[in-house]
Amino acid sequence: MSGEMDYGRASERLRASLLAALDETPSGSNLVVDLRNSSFCDSTGLNVLLAVRLRALHRGVHLVLAAPSHQMIRLLEFTGSADLFTCVPLPAE
Repeated sequence: MSGEMDYGRASERLRASLLAALDETPSGSNLVVDLRNSSFCDSTGLNVLLAVRLRALHRGVHLVLAAPSHQMIRLLEFTGSADLFTCVPLPAE
């Protein structure tokens, strides 16, 4: 992901990208969403992530958020959805 995950940019393009990646992810695997280049997320972006997470669960795939920004972590905490996602740092290169 790069840029802002908001109403103007997130909804359909983000959903389509994540669902395409989910379709290629085998059951029992992790689908890692790299957020290091994402600068902002609003409720629209969060709703897309929550919907894709639910679909992933039904397919036996675990959605992981990698390198979420401080703003993203606060949004997850504020909305009570922090426990629904696994958040991890990106490994050092």
